[in-house]
Amino acid sequence: MMKNSKEIVSVYFIAGTQDIQSGHLLDVLEQALKAGITCFQYREKGEGSIENPNAKMRTAKQCQLLCQQYNVPFLINDDVALALEIGADGIHVGQTDQAIKNVLSLFSGKIVGLSCHDEKEVKAANKLPEITYYGIGPVYGTQSKKDAQRPIGLMKLQKLVELAEKPVVAVGGISTENVHSVLKTTVDGVSVISAITQANQIEDAVRTLKR
Repeated sequence: MMKNSKEIVSVYFIAGTQDIQSGHLLDVLEQALKAGITCFQYREKGEGSIENPNAKMRTAKQCQLLCQQYNVPFLINDDVALALEIGADGIHVGQTDQAIKNVLSLFSGKIVGLSCHDEKEVKAANKLPEITYYGIGPVYGTQSKKDAQRPIGLMKLQKLVELAEKPVVAVGGISTENVHSVLKTTVDGVSVISAITQANQIEDAVRTLKR
């Protein structure tokens, strides 16, 4: 399953049940998979998300099965126990989540993504060769995280991409309207939530998000 890391992060879809305004997460995910997303991260967090652990696991497994059908990597956001229990293809963690060295020891040979926001974090991450990719941002303001850091903008994004020794997926506030500006930098891909979950035509949205 381990594809080229740059290929994995090209069109990176993140979602949980809380992000779906009408319909069902599984239907949205399948449409996105058919349209050509290259990675899916199950992120069940925030207001309106599933709190029952069994229900969360059930939904995660259903998403995982769909991803397997389309041969697309399935990652879990932050929930190490869940990712290990269901055998996810990998995990994405933030700077304040479980210590990255511990995570790397638990996910040997799997995909591990790390959120980075500034030069210091990228330089520290460069010293850990087992990390698969960096999620750098937020590029723009984002509604999906109440505790999101200040937007870094495109110039800072480019500087951090140049500093990074791993593939970079740009995160935060990326839409079909601004994605072309983001892709003019040398990022390897973009990650989105609402650009897909709120799209009138998911196929058109995914096509626009590709290089």
